Amino acid sequence: MNSERKLRECLDSIYANIPVNNLIVVDGFSTDSTISIINEYQKEYGNVIFVQEKGTRGSARQTAIGLVSTDWFVFVDSDVVLSKNWFARAEEFVKDDVGGVWGIEIWSVLKDSKILSLFERVTLKIFEKRGGTHDLLVRTKTVKDIHIPFALHTYEDGYIKDWIESKGCKVLGVYDPCCIHYRPETVWTMHKHIEFVVSDLKYAVHRPMLLLSYGFYSAIVGFQIFAGKNGKENKK
Repeated sequence: MNSERKLRECLDSIYANIPVNNLIVVDGFSTDSTISIINEYQKEYGNVIFVQEKGTRGSARQTAIGLVSTDWFVFVDSDVVLSKNWFARAEEFVKDDVGGVWGIEIWSVLKDSKILSLFERVTLKIFEKRGGTHDLLVRTKTVKDIHIPFALHTYEDGYIKDWIESKGCKVLGVYDPCCIHYRPETVWTMHKHIEFVVSDLKYAVHRPMLLLSYGFYSAIVGFQIFAGKNGKENKK
């Protein structure tokens, strides 16, 4: 919903790096220029399936899965940009026992940071515990019978990962391919970050590793705030 900020870059990266059969868009009744941007890509490519619903991330992903007609599909969040040759690199990890491949998310403000390597290691550890759907290649048959609880506005990614693994398939987190995650400036406040952490606590308490990781993320957010960056991109 209301994804105009990075939507063109996101869609350009999809069409440039994934063989798209259909682009399935689930929209939460956007009020900005999101819909007009989507219409531009429908006119250019003619393969957009567009649906709207008032729900949660869980229900949106459930709706999208129901519209998939191919053996594999990719979840792509609307505020990420995929790395070059994303699909070709992800495909290298596809084996008979693999049901999903997740390319690590890199926060845009950390692209040139000295702590990027540490951030990547922590982020992959987090993925192992809670999953991720920023850029997730999925074997369709492993989720065709999934029923994602409507209430899951967060941790729906963990539910999907657990479901695929319950089918006896691996869900791999990898460094390459990856995506750059352009988190909105609104998240770069301590109030908003605390709100996010509190909303996740009821899930994280069952996964102690996540509590430590949230501490690491909080330090990054705190540094961005006190350095006066607030998630703004480097303009050079």
